[in-house]
Amino acid sequence: DDEVRGSPAWRAAEDLLTSVPGIGPITARTLIAELPELGHINRRSLAALVGVAPVNRDSGAMRGHRAIAGGRTDVRNVLYMAALTAIRWNPPIRDIYLRLRARGRTVKAALVAAMRKLLTILNAILRDGKPWQNA
Repeated sequence: DDEVRGSPAWRAAEDLLTSVPGIGPITARTLIAELPELGHINRRSLAALVGVAPVNRDSGAMRGHRAIAGGRTDVRNVLYMAALTAIRWNPPIRDIYLRLRARGRTVKAALVAAMRKLLTILNAILRDGKPWQNA
């Protein structure tokens, strides 16, 4: 365990992830261990893999219900807690959450949107190898 965490690649990835407000060491370690695709696949595939992308239940002309389902539960659980923290301390995530709430979205729907945005940001940070910079 300590040998893996001590590796330069692990350390670099953890430092990049923890540079984002709302992402702590536990979240970073869980994402690195449980989601090795992070930083290597596109954002839509990653959202579907984690289970924060809506699944359409359409058939012919009937427009069915859209819901999020499936995915890696451990990753989704830590991402949920990270999104709660990011809504408080990360201005871009807070803005998305508040904008959706003002438009009438439920708390949970706005929170899942914040989770997906946070996941997209983390994916881009690992892909580009650049730490968080608040715009």
